[in-house]
Amino acid sequence: MINDPIVYLRNELSGLYTSEEIKRFTCLILKEVCDLSLPDIVTCKFSDLSDAQCKKIQDITSRLKNYEPLQYIFGKTEFYGMEFEINPSVLIPRPETEELVEWIFLENDLTNPRILDIGTGSGCIAILLSKKIVGAEVHAWDVSSEALEVAKLNAKKNGVEISFQQVDIMQKISTEILFDIIVSNPPYVTEKEKQEMEQSVLNYEPPQALFVSDDVPLAFYDRISDIALQKLTKRGKLYFEINRLYGREIIEMLKSKGFSQVELKKDISGNDRMIKARK
Repeated sequence: MINDPIVYLRNELSGLYTSEEIKRFTCLILKEVCDLSLPDIVTCKFSDLSDAQCKKIQDITSRLKNYEPLQYIFGKTEFYGMEFEINPSVLIPRPETEELVEWIFLENDLTNPRILDIGTGSGCIAILLSKKIVGAEVHAWDVSSEALEVAKLNAKKNGVEISFQQVDIMQKISTEILFDIIVSNPPYVTEKEKQEMEQSVLNYEPPQALFVSDDVPLAFYDRISDIALQKLTKRGKLYFEINRLYGREIIEMLKSKGFSQVELKKDISGNDRMIKARK
């Protein structure tokens, strides 16, 4: 029996997470398990927990002790105010990616644009663009069949129609369709950066969606840029989320391939995080 879930979570997770992380976890867990509002949690207005609620809190706590992300424990996360189902076959959407998507739809001046999201994962980019850009025809590719199943589920859940396709972009691309906008958040974390990463990421998120070789850190940007040269309409736009360490190199690569109006944009934390280029 858990008499006070706030005290229980603080005691169990102390030393593993910061006090701010524990407070955030506590609010999210009590909201999920007990359907409590934030004011009720802050003022400790919760009645005695049922045995089922106690067990659920204990199970969640046990998984958090192994550094499993809370989003995977819950099987869902929020992205730009929308709920997405996720599991370890897809990355957990980050706030920086919200900024990338917002950049795209704020800049869009096309009627009924055709958009391609390469490496769609949970489908968060494709689904949000489909929601926010009226008349958009959105296509989404991923090499992982498991990721595409999650993305299809999320599209249905959020009421949008997207053309999903399993595509290995490192192989020959057969589609004849041209796109007005291509966007990608490809793998960009180098192997040498692993030592700086949290266990929750290293142990649970899909490595194929995260890591690239130290020898060719721009491999996916190089390949996607070549695809964009073939599959973008005249003056079509290419958008990337990038590794903050390689902004200048990606700019030079894009310019060398003939892209124009190449622009580097920082995220809310001040890191180089997004790049736009025009064919």
